[in-house]
Amino acid sequence: MRIGLITSDPGHPLLAAATALLTPEHHVETLDPESTATVPGPGVDVYLLKARTPRALALARDLERRGSRVVNSAAATTLCQDRTVMAQRALDAGLPFAATRTFATLARLARGSRLPGPVVVKSRHSRKHDLVARVDNGTQLGELAATHPQEPVVVQEFAPNSGWDHKLWAIGDRVFAALRRSELSPEGRGPTVSLALDDLPPGWPALVRRVGEVFALDVYGVDVIDTGGGAPLIVDVNAFPGVRGQAGAPEALAALALSRT
Repeated sequence: MRIGLITSDPGHPLLAAATALLTPEHHVETLDPESTATVPGPGVDVYLLKARTPRALALARDLERRGSRVVNSAAATTLCQDRTVMAQRALDAGLPFAATRTFATLARLARGSRLPGPVVVKSRHSRKHDLVARVDNGTQLGELAATHPQEPVVVQEFAPNSGWDHKLWAIGDRVFAALRRSELSPEGRGPTVSLALDDLPPGWPALVRRVGEVFALDVYGVDVIDTGGGAPLIVDVNAFPGVRGQAGAPEALAALALSRT
């Protein structure tokens, strides 16, 4: 088989480890979306889309139009970049997703809103180094708006929790789990602690798989907080995250690539 990686970073630990598993019997090639001028001809059996830049998505769409299989699809990847559309899709499907309001700019939010209490303000468009901040009062909101006045944002009410995020990932049929201190924590994120699936509250692995069905994703992450008694609240969905340090993840990705021809 020929497998293509759409990425500017083929040395990413997950991709590099999966490539090492595949290359004894299969050909793996990298397609850098930031430097590729033309779409390659036929011959690649499946592409893995580990990039979310506009050029990467345009390349993936072009490949799909020409009949190539891309995992995750350009459409599914694009959906997960818009937190407004993401929230609506999740809530329409009955998923326990955080209620989400959208504002054209952070400056407009600061001018016209009274906060109902602590909230989490996020960039509407998910990307590397985007905005995610807890805001407790109008003064903090004004200070945040002064630094990012034109940023389109979404607002989610802050849900009391333990201060730890459950990082749940799926690669094909495999689910992986870890705990990481919330990025909103004053202590900082700290290390990621792997969890056995048996240590998750009942029903959470099935919830992860349901997210994949709703968003048409094969490789994805689901950020969940426990709001008490194992009640999950989904706060974000990510297409093709890093899944770093999870035993069995490279094997799962290699198996997924071989099954998607």
